[in-house]
Amino acid sequence: MIYLSNNTGEFMETLYHLAIPEAFVLEGINMKTKLAIGGFLAIALLIVPLLAHHSFSAEFDGTKPIHLQGVVTRIEWANPHVYFYIDVTGADDKVENWGCETAGPGGLLRRGWKRDSLKVGDHVTVNGYRAKDGSRLADARHITLPDGRRIFGGTPGDGGPGDPAAKSPGA
Repeated sequence: MIYLSNNTGEFMETLYHLAIPEAFVLEGINMKTKLAIGGFLAIALLIVPLLAHHSFSAEFDGTKPIHLQGVVTRIEWANPHVYFYIDVTGADDKVENWGCETAGPGGLLRRGWKRDSLKVGDHVTVNGYRAKDGSRLADARHITLPDGRRIFGGTPGDGGPGDPAAKSPGA
C-alpha cells in the first residue's frame, strides 16, 4: 500500500519496503539502518537521470559538419535537450526530415531563445554535426532564426566543436 504522510520516518519506511523485496528483508534491521538504505535509494533514483546525459562525442561526429536549410515541422521543448525537426529539400528535390538537437530549455533561454523563437513553418538554417550512426540527426551548434539572429544551440561543456565553455590548450 502506498500512502503519503507528513511523517518523514513513515515515508522512508514505506520507501524502504517498496524498494526492497520481502525476500531480502533481514530480521533485526533497526530503523536507522532502514532509513539510511531508503535515503540512499531515494538519492540514487534522483541521480540516475543526470547520468543519462551524453557528451557531444558520444552521439555526434565532430569531423562531419553539416549545413541544413529547411522548414520547421515540429518542436519538442523539453529536458534534457530541445529537439526541432526540419524538412530539407535535396538537390534531387527529395524532401528529408532532419532532427536537430540543441541544449536544454534553460540553456537556450539564457542565450536569448524564447519558447516562440522557433515556430512550425519557419525557415531556418542549421550548422552542426551529423550523428555517428548516420541517421538524419544533427547537433545544431548554430541556428539562424527567421529574424536573422544566429544563436549557439549546443550544450556548453559538452566538448563539441565551438563549445564556448571549452578551455583553450594550456589554460
